[in-house]
Amino acid sequence: MVSALVFDVDGTLADTERDGHLPAFNQTFAEFGLPVRWSEDEYADKLRIGGGKERMASLLTPSFVAESGLPEDWEAQAKVVARWHRRKTELYTARVADGALPARPGIVRIVEEAYAAGWRLAVASTSAEASVRAVLEHVVGRTRAADFTVLAGDVVPRKKPAPDVYLLALERLGVPAHDAVAIEDSALGLAAAHAAGIACVVTVNGYTAHEEFAEAAFVVDSLGDPELEPVTVLANHSAASPGAYVTLADLAAVLPAVTASPASPGSPTSPASPNGGTDHD
Repeated sequence: MVSALVFDVDGTLADTERDGHLPAFNQTFAEFGLPVRWSEDEYADKLRIGGGKERMASLLTPSFVAESGLPEDWEAQAKVVARWHRRKTELYTARVADGALPARPGIVRIVEEAYAAGWRLAVASTSAEASVRAVLEHVVGRTRAADFTVLAGDVVPRKKPAPDVYLLALERLGVPAHDAVAIEDSALGLAAAHAAGIACVVTVNGYTAHEEFAEAAFVVDSLGDPELEPVTVLANHSAASPGAYVTLADLAAVLPAVTASPASPGSPTSPASPNGGTDHD
């Protein structure tokens, strides 16, 4: 059996939102002369929308369009949003390159353990591909990043909480859903993994700690590391028994004991779930 480990990126590999995406969004707005600056609370609300372009597009109310002198035609607006988002991605990747966004505890350790054990590795994010690759290489190093299957940007038509990006990950990795584990930080990402039939472990952060994670295998405040304070297990619905830090054995323990049939929901050949929805930036 070949197992796979699929990571979300923003908030999972690194705490990217507060010190990365939010200031990049606000600097973009300032550079384009837009009358908006998101506070942390406002941005927390925007995180309910999957995709950075989609978050920017949520600004386009009739009053905002008129106040900002933007075109009323939707196709023209989409081109404007695309320009905003390209600039925002440039600003964000520059912050990553400057080392402003350290890896979350346990990520590098788990990645190395999984690679040594022969697990297939992937990231599944609908953030811009340049942003995803910048964070991945910053966190695990360029050499190890080359061992990941990277699914990012507009690689699928529907964004989390739709399962599309995870179904594509299964197809690209060549594994069925019952042999994969997802690592997510939000209810939005958990819903996507769950709809694809993939067991999901959640590592919350400051933006997501209040969310509901009933479908998670287990929920922790981080994956942890031996030299750090013990992790807090917030919920556990699995056979895993996380201790002071999450191990690869804990992740393997959340895999279903009974092998699913190839035609079961979430297998690479299954059609996408009808769940709607529009991950991150």
